[in-house]
Amino acid sequence: MEEKLEAKWYVLHTYSGYEQVAKDNLEVVVKKYNLEDRIFDIVIPMEETIEEKNGKKKLVSRKLMPCYLLVKMKYGDDLWHNITRTRGITGFVGPKGRPLELTEEEIRKLHLEKPNVNIDVKPNDKIEVIDGPLMSLVGTVKSVDALNHRCKVNVEMFSRDTLVDLDFSQIRVI
Repeated sequence: MEEKLEAKWYVLHTYSGYEQVAKDNLEVVVKKYNLEDRIFDIVIPMEETIEEKNGKKKLVSRKLMPCYLLVKMKYGDDLWHNITRTRGITGFVGPKGRPLELTEEEIRKLHLEKPNVNIDVKPNDKIEVIDGPLMSLVGTVKSVDALNHRCKVNVEMFSRDTLVDLDFSQIRVI
């Protein structure tokens, strides 16, 4: 766990529409070269939005930053070649193609590091959603997964009750 604390977040540029291919290929490279102790997380930044089509509203996931991957790793020059030669990846984002680590503020804004939130929430508690696309909605907790810091909540959305899965950091008990 201490090694993971030394790891920093970096941004990789990919070909347009190849974000998932690049992520899958990088995961193969990590396994092939036994880099699990150096590359910890590979993320395609996504956001959930409510989209209206043909008069119906639907919750959809959309790429927050098309053409980019975020990688948490302990960087070294030896990794540069392994990563930049991966199919679908064009290089690191930074001066002259060299990696530039993300700042704490950028990490927080992109929700890359989940804050460790311990709240006392149990089934049938009334909660308010304080983050995400469902912000300001009020709901009732149906089940709690304390191990993963998540809970299933019934919220009224589009004039009917809808069961949604939320992180503890996205709610507050009323």
